[in-house]
Amino acid sequence: MNRNPEKVLIVAPRIWKSDKNYNYSIEELSLLIDTLGLKVCGVIEQKLNRINPAYFVGSGKAKQIVEQAKLLKADYIVFDEDLSPVQTKNFQKLEKEIKFIDRSGVILEIFFNNAKSKESKTQVELARLQYQLPRLTRMWTHLERQMGGFGTRAGAGETQIEVDRRILRKRISNLKKKLKGIDSERRVQSKKRQSFFRTSFVGYTNVGKSSLMKAITKSDVLIKNQLFATLDTTVRRLFIGDSNYVLMSDTVGFIRNLPNNLIASFKSTLQEVVDSNLLLIVLDANSKDLHNEIATIQSVLQEIGANEIDYQYIFNKIDIVDEDRISYLQKSFPEAIMVSATRALQLSNIKDVIVEKHKEWSISLKNPSHMQQ
Repeated sequence: MNRNPEKVLIVAPRIWKSDKNYNYSIEELSLLIDTLGLKVCGVIEQKLNRINPAYFVGSGKAKQIVEQAKLLKADYIVFDEDLSPVQTKNFQKLEKEIKFIDRSGVILEIFFNNAKSKESKTQVELARLQYQLPRLTRMWTHLERQMGGFGTRAGAGETQIEVDRRILRKRISNLKKKLKGIDSERRVQSKKRQSFFRTSFVGYTNVGKSSLMKAITKSDVLIKNQLFATLDTTVRRLFIGDSNYVLMSDTVGFIRNLPNNLIASFKSTLQEVVDSNLLLIVLDANSKDLHNEIATIQSVLQEIGANEIDYQYIFNKIDIVDEDRISYLQKSFPEAIMVSATRALQLSNIKDVIVEKHKEWSISLKNPSHMQQ
């Protein structure tokens, strides 16, 4: 017998003068929640002139949100913004039976569930613990009791919450050391690949990067129709004629407001993008919020130091849009390539661009001054 999914009430504050596309942001958060196997039972939108430091929303509205969640029998209240540890703690004081999570917390949970390799598990655990550390007071208030005395792990007068913080800090320190080792291994691998032309698929999560990788390289690549299915970098060869081949990589997808500590933890994985000669930026031809998604991608690329790398826009999923949409995209992005990974439409155009860029790269190696002119 299948257990009914736990229910979520979404709270979506609309901040005055913000250029955020709120409707799409709510839709995106709903997809994230669905990925966790939870069910959205309601949405509360609230216009704000300013952010309340105590609850993000006003104190009266905070109480209304809790009451509405009780009426809907919601198990979680999820904010479509990032809450400070203080704001989360204050909400938890209003209602102890309902769990309060923000957008970053949802994304971290998805990453935690999808991490498979030793490397991605280490990266996600570090980001998760760094997120949890300042929130221990509200998450584990029931552990707060005196532990002083002979033979205990806590010092004299030390509370359990202090013990928990100490344990987490030690674990975070160990994970950082572990990631340094992983980073060193990655750099060794990267040096071995320096003699090859390297290209990486980058873009929003679930736009079909892995499907394109599989279709173009004709290799075995994990494909799942879910957010953040790919957390580990996959590198494959693409043969381009005359016994030449380039290295293609598929790595973790991006999303709006990706937690900073998550980006920092995945630095070694994203290094494959930084070391690329060409970025293939994959976009969903059917996206309702295209320009904001492009802004998100460019923002992440800048954050990891990959914003100066040559790139090519690729619109995937053209098989599910009409001619008017394709015409609009072609006018707005005249240099972009229109493809369908599932229908194998116009994939050769991607290979043609790679061949041309590889040729330019080869010439630059023989004559470095050629690329400086």
